[in-house]
Amino acid sequence: MRCAAKEENMIPRRSVIPIFIPHLGCPCRCVFCDQHSIAATHSAARKAPAPSEVVSAIEEGISRAGSGAELAFYGGSFTAINKELRTEYLKAAYPFVQKGMLGGIRISTRPDAVNEAILYELEVFGVRTIELGAQSMDDRVLELAKRGHTAKDTVLASDMIKKRGLSLILQMMVGLPGELPGTAMKTARELAALRPDGVRIYPVVVIRGTELEDLWRRGKYSPPTVSEASEICADLLHFFDSEGIPVIRTGLNPSEDLEGEVLAGAYHPAFGEICRSLLLLREARALLGGRDGLSGKTVVFGVGSGKASMFIGQHRKNAEALKNEFGLKEIKVRELPDPCDGSNSLSKKNCVEIIDIY
Repeated sequence: MRCAAKEENMIPRRSVIPIFIPHLGCPCRCVFCDQHSIAATHSAARKAPAPSEVVSAIEEGISRAGSGAELAFYGGSFTAINKELRTEYLKAAYPFVQKGMLGGIRISTRPDAVNEAILYELEVFGVRTIELGAQSMDDRVLELAKRGHTAKDTVLASDMIKKRGLSLILQMMVGLPGELPGTAMKTARELAALRPDGVRIYPVVVIRGTELEDLWRRGKYSPPTVSEASEICADLLHFFDSEGIPVIRTGLNPSEDLEGEVLAGAYHPAFGEICRSLLLLREARALLGGRDGLSGKTVVFGVGSGKASMFIGQHRKNAEALKNEFGLKEIKVRELPDPCDGSNSLSKKNCVEIIDIY
């Protein structure tokens, strides 16, 4: 699965300069990953960058974003690549950290490719954030996905990272083969117990050239649809919000590389917004559910700044759903600086209040 460099708008973060490292270091071919097939057919486009190319990318990124941006080594498993090459990459980037031109370095890797010696090296060269591709905390699901690591590996790696004071981001997937109802929430709860500084949630999509494509074409696997995945991911967002854990991204970041390559599954350019919109709809339903005499009425809702269009929903889907379910004449929405002030709402992100009914 291709990694995303753009962070979800819900979480303000510094600019990121992405360096894509292809499947270097990956000891396994996960059923959902297309990097091996890409490397076979587009080797020139997906070859590992030279250290000099890393320097050029940093200089170009700083010229666009200014000093203080974060360098991110995405793709593959950074700590599992050849040690000599890994060190060359870090040495190429570190002078920019020393000069304050980079705010730090982040890497993504596998839970079973982390140890104390590696973490020491990363710290020395200015790595501040480590993303672990946990994907699931169910060992059977991990085995079916051919991940090659266990849930315990995620626990051990997370503990080492947190003890060193490094920022920890955990990634999980929704809809992997072998998942049962409740598997995703079980994973979420176990990840939350590790107290990460953020999480990414990726619903599974079937990409051309993967083993998952073969299973899908043979009728052995069916990925969750956008509608199905958004219901699950909305639950996960609500849970992580309640735990005070930021969700950095929900859903794959749209890219030119994915055009024409996604065959099935929950792929939508605004998937994260769809999930947040669903949470707002649920809040509105809960507010209206215990009221009588709503038929033919206009209800004015209050939401947070910038949330009005999200509340109404794409193509007015939420507004029409509320009108039909409760027999309302009209739905109106106002943005408020501090909706639900003083309430016990789990998260102001999802907070909705009724301003007026007439």
